Amino acid sequence: MAIIEVNHVTKEFRLGALHSFKQSMFNTLSRLRGESVPNRPLFKALDDVDFKVEEGEVLGIIGHNGAGKSTLLKMLAQISVPTRGNVKVHGKVAPLIEVGAGLVGDLTGRENIFLNAAILGISKAEIKRKFDDIVAFAELEEFIDTPIKRYSSGMQVRLGFSIATSVESDILIVDEVLAVGDLAFQRKCFDRMEDLIKRQGKTVLLVSHNIRQIQRLCNRVIMLNHGRVNKEGAPQAVCDSFYEQSDEKIKASTALAKTRTDTSGEIELLELHLLDHNGQRADRLSYDHDCVVNFKIRVLQSLDEVTFGFGFHTTDFLYLTTHNSEEQLHIRHLPPGEHEVLCKITGLPLLPGVYSLRFGATAGQAARTIFYGENLKHFQVVGDVPITVRDGFFALDAHWAVDDDEAAVIPIISTVQA
Repeated sequence: MAIIEVNHVTKEFRLGALHSFKQSMFNTLSRLRGESVPNRPLFKALDDVDFKVEEGEVLGIIGHNGAGKSTLLKMLAQISVPTRGNVKVHGKVAPLIEVGAGLVGDLTGRENIFLNAAILGISKAEIKRKFDDIVAFAELEEFIDTPIKRYSSGMQVRLGFSIATSVESDILIVDEVLAVGDLAFQRKCFDRMEDLIKRQGKTVLLVSHNIRQIQRLCNRVIMLNHGRVNKEGAPQAVCDSFYEQSDEKIKASTALAKTRTDTSGEIELLELHLLDHNGQRADRLSYDHDCVVNFKIRVLQSLDEVTFGFGFHTTDFLYLTTHNSEEQLHIRHLPPGEHEVLCKITGLPLLPGVYSLRFGATAGQAARTIFYGENLKHFQVVGDVPITVRDGFFALDAHWAVDDDEAAVIPIISTVQA
């Protein structure tokens, strides 16, 4: 039986600023006289969202900012109601949506614990029993009788998280609250979450921009896009789709970015393109497949001892690699005219993402720069990459082993090649 049912839910908001009292009165009088009053446009935060969650399931909800994630969670926590459709929740809900939002600054930590516990539906007897554990988890023993307006923001969030996770509930709703406090406290938060998920078998809905966290914790993932369910299924497949969509957005936003060039006037860069592993021009290259970088230049005057070089950098100009021609090409003389220069890459090691190309040329024994340009072309790397090598920019050809006879190790044959 499904513990949560979201049945064709739509949530609309009226856009625009609030009217003044005077304007509201004018609008009311206009309506009474039968005159039309212009309505502000409606915005659909959620648009016909439909899914079910089984008991004990850990569901991840991902999407870009404004996709409707937090709006959906507020519906499930009964903080907000749908414009159309309905939400059925069978069980007690503990929402960790805006941790610390209900704390009252003039009250002490002790008073806030009892107040927030009452708001969350915890009985006074139960909160007395759990009081010491809540304070200890928040690490606020010395400050519990101090008004929380004197707490730091981190102390307030720690107290809020400790109260919220002490609720005996069937369903836990978590919205970007695991990265609270310092590293040591974050570790405690993750340990508590893993205890709730793995050992207590709670039903959990988790929203996070930490996609690796979603992949590790969730059984199923839903991706929202402009208020609609864009994709639903296994964590790996949905998260990979999210990465590709993110890369497409980055690529689109950087397409208009200006190139940076510096030239002596002796050569011109006429064209720059990439060839994929099928020999076709492409702006999308496959991870761990061959590709070719092709430069077409016009030499305006005779050049001697010419060296070419190209490299990859991120869209925010983090240089990743450079490859020069001097050890493979000795260009003693390059006459005026058009020339084509290419370089083949065997097994492109860049992990999926959006990158940019830079290109340069030097001439003469002193290797003076005659052309240099960066941000010349954006391209996207795509492909299936296991979670073990998702983070970073390059995949390593590396293999793990445990030199311990007592360790229970199950050998896995990896098919991934860096």
